[in-house]
Amino acid sequence: MPNHKSKIKNRKSKISSPQSPISNIRGGDPLLTPKRVSDSQVRLSLVMNPDLANALGNVHGGQIMKLVDEAGGFAAMKHARNVAVTVAMDSMTFLSPVHVGALVTLNASVNWVGRTSMEVGVRVEAENVVTGNVTHTNSAYLVYVALDQYGQATPVPPLIVETVEEKRRWEQAAARQAHRLQHAKHQEPRTGNAS
Repeated sequence: MPNHKSKIKNRKSKISSPQSPISNIRGGDPLLTPKRVSDSQVRLSLVMNPDLANALGNVHGGQIMKLVDEAGGFAAMKHARNVAVTVAMDSMTFLSPVHVGALVTLNASVNWVGRTSMEVGVRVEAENVVTGNVTHTNSAYLVYVALDQYGQATPVPPLIVETVEEKRRWEQAAARQAHRLQHAKHQEPRTGNAS
């Protein structure tokens, strides 16, 4: 078992490493204390009861979407430590049905932060608790905006990306956000007289 001095040495080497969290602080308001991805992760598990299902015994997709939004919203609020509202949900494809009796687990993580907005990724899995079989049913990316007590958009803390996976998620989320903004720009109503 490592002694106290070796623990301190390991901590110091991690801090002084070129891959330290200090060199991987991204987005957000630089005046706020940065937060790690792990600080705001949410894991939500629920049993799917018959009242959530259609006549075939499959849980309604709308119920799963609602749970995805709730899990994502909690992760966003934990990161911002403010109320967060949903701005967008990217398309969500159901890879397999969720059956009554399944234990559904939603894992939500903040992938990217802007000045007031955050992208949260949510992965949904359904487990047959009798057989132990776990199925990835779908994933979704959602964008939330943090609000202050007056209902106005408010800055969010920067995100510390520490692992290769977190860096990959950040880069992919940044590309998705750029695409969303470009798409929204093309959707803006034109002003002036129609010819």
